[in-house]
This record gives sequence, C-alpha cells and structure tokens, in this order.
Amino acid sequence: MKNNIMLITYPDSFGRNLKELYDVIHRHFEKEIGAIHILPFYPSSGDRGFAPINYQQVAEEFGDWSDIERLAADYEIMADFMINHLSRRSPEFLDFIEKHDESPYAHLFMRFKDFWENGYPTEEEIALLNKRKPCAPCEDITFRDGTTEKIWCTFDDEQMDLDLRQDAAWDFVKRTLDNLVRHGIPLIRLDALAFATKRPGTTCFFLEPDFWQLIDRVRDLLDGTGVELLPEIHDHYTRQLSIAEHGYYVYDFVLPVMVLHTLYTHSNKRLLHWLNICPRKQYTTLDTHDGLGTVDVVDLLSKEELEAVIRKTEEYGANFKWDYSKDSQGAKVVYQINCSYFSAVGEDDQAYLLSRAIQFFTPGIPQVYYMGLLAGPNDYELMERTHYDRNISRHNYTVEEINEQVKKPVVQKLCKMMRFYNSCPAFSGEMTLPEQQENELVIRWDKDDSSAVLQANLVSNAFTITYRENGEEHVLDLG
Repeated sequence: MKNNIMLITYPDSFGRNLKELYDVIHRHFEKEIGAIHILPFYPSSGDRGFAPINYQQVAEEFGDWSDIERLAADYEIMADFMINHLSRRSPEFLDFIEKHDESPYAHLFMRFKDFWENGYPTEEEIALLNKRKPCAPCEDITFRDGTTEKIWCTFDDEQMDLDLRQDAAWDFVKRTLDNLVRHGIPLIRLDALAFATKRPGTTCFFLEPDFWQLIDRVRDLLDGTGVELLPEIHDHYTRQLSIAEHGYYVYDFVLPVMVLHTLYTHSNKRLLHWLNICPRKQYTTLDTHDGLGTVDVVDLLSKEELEAVIRKTEEYGANFKWDYSKDSQGAKVVYQINCSYFSAVGEDDQAYLLSRAIQFFTPGIPQVYYMGLLAGPNDYELMERTHYDRNISRHNYTVEEINEQVKKPVVQKLCKMMRFYNSCPAFSGEMTLPEQQENELVIRWDKDDSSAVLQANLVSNAFTITYRENGEEHVLDLG
C-alpha cells in the first residue's frame, strides 16, 4: 500500500457517475490523489448505497465493472462490504419471503425466533443492546405463506441483519469477497462490523472473542490475495488501539473532533497526548459521509470539553445524530456531528488549511472527503429538500461546479499541501514532537536525510511547513 492521500466519494457525488469521477480526478487531482474509497456502488434500496441489493453488480446509473476496473488500474480502490446486513429487496431476502423455511437463504438472515430464548428479548435485554433506534432492532416480515416473523434490523428498515453463526451467511460472504477480488479491489472496508457479533444477554456489539474470530475468518478467506481489510467501528478509542494491536488497519476517528477542540481552544494539550498514543497503522480522517464521531473521543476529552465542541459546531450550523444507548445518567447522547468540516471551522480558509496540515502530519494514511477536497460548506438546501439531516455534508457536485470550485484559493493551497505530502519521503519515517508551548503546535517527521516540520500558531492559525530535500532546507510555498 502506498502512503498517498485517499479520496472518499460517492460514485455520483464527484461528477454524476464513475466515468465522470475518473475524468474529474485526471483533470484536476492526478497528483493529489493516490487512492479512492468509492462509497457503495452496488444496486441499493436505501441509506445511499448501504442497503446493498446485489454485490455482483454495479448500479446501472453509476456505470459497470469496467468503470471500476478502469479506476483500479490507476488508483488503489477501497470498496465497502456491509458484512452486518443485506437489503430486504435483495434476491436472497425476496426468495426467503417467497419460500420461507424452504428457501436456501432461510438461515442467511438473523431471525428473532432463532436467537432469543422466547422469540423476543426482554426489556432488560433490549436496554443492554448497543442500538441505533429507541426500540428492539427488528422488522415484522410477512411471508408468502401468510406467517409473520421478526427479522433483526440494526439500522434502516431496508437493512436486514445477516446471521453469521450460520454456514449460509459465510457462503454469502465468500461469494461477495471473491467477486470484489476478481474485479481488482485491493482494499475492503468492513462496514458495521462490530454489530455483526451477537449473543443473547449482551450488548451485541464488539463482543470478544467473537469479533476476533469473525475478522480473522474474513482475513483467512482473502489469504493469498494481497487484499487489506479496514474495520469500520465508531466506539471508544481503546477499541481502535486493540484492533491495531492485532495487526489490522484502523480509522483515526478521534482526529476530527480533537482537531476542532484544538482550534477552538488554541491549546495543543489534548492533541499532543493523542499523537503520542495513536496507532501508526491507520487511516486518518477529518470528514466522511457519516459525520464527525463523538463517542470516539470519550475520555480523551472531558465531558465538558466535548460538549463545548458540540455547541460550537451547532453555532456553525451542525445538526446531530443521537445514540439511543444511554449514558450513565440514562440520557441519550450525541453520537455524530453532521457538518461539513469547512463549516465546522467557521468557513475560515486559514483555520481549514491548518486543520488539514495537522491531519497530514498525524501518523497514518490521510483520507480526504470529496466535500473537504473542495472546501465545501454545509448544504442546507439539500438537507431541507430531502428532509434528511446527514445530507448537510453530502452535496452532489457536477463537473461544471468542480471546474469552478478548484479555482478557489483555499482549494489551490490545499492541493499544494496534498502534492507535497504524496511526494515527501519523510512521511514514511518517524514522527517526533519537540518541546513546545501550549498555544503552538510543532510536529516533525524524519526519514534518512528527508524531513518535514509543521510549526503552527494556534491563536492566529498561521503555520509554516519546512522540509529538507537533497541536503537543502525549503519552505513550502502555498502562495
């Protein structure tokens, strides 16, 4: 894997389809982008691709497998596998509805009657669950024979949970992985992985040793292919540390809120602590399609510090996704902040560029969300038109819009930093944190005779990047 910046984009948000995505990147970002996480491009019945109907196909409106292979020939491609669930409109689930117990997929999905002792959880068992809705996570499904069953449904009512205790589910997993490998996908993100571990009387989230057995079994199915896995989990930061200790790549979901805290308070204390302990084998993010996670920074920021970040983003137009697993006082808590990162820093060019500089100097491979690449502000019109809060940071750019947005000075300066990151050998070396005052930030990288140093004033947000190349010292000119 190359230590080059990865773009995160929907297949129809950076241009209308995969062909336009390819053309846009080649026209404007060929030296800035080395890899692309293409969010789900399969036919889907909901959650903007995350309720997959058929992994064997590319949704017709996006293109076909030749478009994926064309992109994969020039960039490392990351694709999603929603290992926890499948669409209720998938051929497998429709066959289940039609034939019920006679369907070959009768044991592919998680049936409440086969899981809970009395066919349904008690109130105490429901309260234990790590859940994304304020009720038991199930849907009542009526079958062709007239009977009705409750099928586990952790997320949207289009997403039926798989029963990974069953051979039928693992046959499906193998078919899906084989198809992605066949089409040249070298990186697979396991979405909602922690919810796929289920046992009665537990949270049914990141259960041990179940989690390690599950992810290792997926890894074994990919043995010899060279494919890397990226588990997607929003939870306490110690979960990521644990996964990293097992040798897997992880997400630095701490960084988005931690950087906002740093910029809002003009203090480096919390950030320096995180830089000292964060995993090195990780992907860093500031923004993704999912918003800015808050559960990830619990105990790294105090409750008051986190609340201050949440309130500040609200001033800048953010809305919130709530966690229905209560806190210790029985209150629901903010799970994610929905806001573009450019808006989260007050749409201030200098603060935004500093936030990206901090990300690039944090250990790991940087991911840049497509709206972040264009320093895009909150899209209130899309959010209100679709009546969906998370669309505030999911603007769909036409090619014409992109051609204009790349002219913005903040985007041109960001692109210069991205090109520098991709070409500087020091970022494959070691990071050190020199002694510094609380209202400044100094991060240094060294490898052989190459070095790169970020020096920032956290009060003014002014910063410089100096680097050593071929025995000479330089200052990166952002113009």
